[in-house]
Amino acid sequence: MSSPEIASISWGHMKVQGCSASYKDCKVWPGGSRTWDWRETGTNHYPGVQPADLEEILSKGIDTLVIGRGMNDALQVPSSTLDYIKKKGISVMVLQTENAVKEYNSLASQGVKVGGVFHSTC
Repeated sequence: MSSPEIASISWGHMKVQGCSASYKDCKVWPGGSRTWDWRETGTNHYPGVQPADLEEILSKGIDTLVIGRGMNDALQVPSSTLDYIKKKGISVMVLQTENAVKEYNSLASQGVKVGGVFHSTC
């Protein structure tokens, strides 16, 4: 199963190929995507992305995870979260969201089992 391409991104709006919904923040993995609702885990810009935000994606058999920190890099990614990902044997990239989407799409087009979480505003 391949990772879906992110078809478009603009402030507060993301579209994933093959999905009729649009997202503000989203999670993607081989074969699927869904909204990333920060309220599910109590996520905020600080301290940022928590392991609980990623468990669903990490369980999908990915080799690489791309994290988009927002258009202005406002979303933090604590070192404890990066350690959690690496302990699972998964490579991780943390980038400004537009750059993260480019990297994610590049990896997906190469057939890499890639997942991602992307914040599309600040």
